[in-house]
Amino acid sequence: MRVLVTGATGYVGRAVVRELRVHGHEPILSRQRLSEPFGPIDADAVIHLAGTARVRESFEDPLSYYAVHVGGTLNLLKALEGQRFLFASTAAVYRPSADPLTESSVREPASPYAASKAAAEDLVAWAARSGRIGATTLRLFNVAGGGDTDTSRVITRAVAAAAGTVSGMDVYGDGTAVRDFVHVRDVASAFVVALEACAVGSSSVYNVGATPASVRDVLRTVEDVSGRAVDVTWRPAHPGEVPVLQADVTRLRALGWEPSHSALVDIVKDQWSASAPAPGPGPAR
Repeated sequence: MRVLVTGATGYVGRAVVRELRVHGHEPILSRQRLSEPFGPIDADAVIHLAGTARVRESFEDPLSYYAVHVGGTLNLLKALEGQRFLFASTAAVYRPSADPLTESSVREPASPYAASKAAAEDLVAWAARSGRIGATTLRLFNVAGGGDTDTSRVITRAVAAAAGTVSGMDVYGDGTAVRDFVHVRDVASAFVVALEACAVGSSSVYNVGATPASVRDVLRTVEDVSGRAVDVTWRPAHPGEVPVLQADVTRLRALGWEPSHSALVDIVKDQWSASAPAPGPGPAR
């Protein structure tokens, strides 16, 4: 298939473009601004990855998040008729639960970022129900590995702290909070599997997660892999800190998807190999 990819030069986008090529598809890199109307799209499918993902920033400027996630998605949908459309959403749309989250778990976004993603999900689903497109939404949990450069993410930050490229990291709470991590290559694989299963007129949602681990698990694994200490400043937990966020990926596995790169140690090794400093003495453990 010819597949238009928005956000193709971003962290997830680069991995998705590679995976499409591996599976014989032809990725087309979109260079158009989402704020501008799209002309007719000469492609069999669209994978929509472009967006902004700074949760704290979204509280300061919620209108821009809605403009990008809802307005930009609307501009794309207006240009489509009969294509498959895959939308990258987030696990942040869910109401937190101690139980693994399924695709039918209650949505309760707690930030403008998550709320704008949820609104875009609804827009995509209604467009599919009209018969205009085939739609698939993938709710991504904590994407990691693959040489990530965003040190606001816990694994990336911990590895960077061990490498000495950042001064250290703050951990809020006692480090027992559990999150679900998935390697960016497995995320890319999920998009290709979902693309090939999508059909016009249908609307599906899939969780994309793989490995539940606590912050302490992450710190311990980074220190084991790097042989270096992670300089941590322990701070009081944020009010309302969610103790566990874990994905149920039964639905995605039923399509034949299997995460093959997402063991915690494999994610950390991959991130460390991409950002490790030159050989030399590191901080004492």
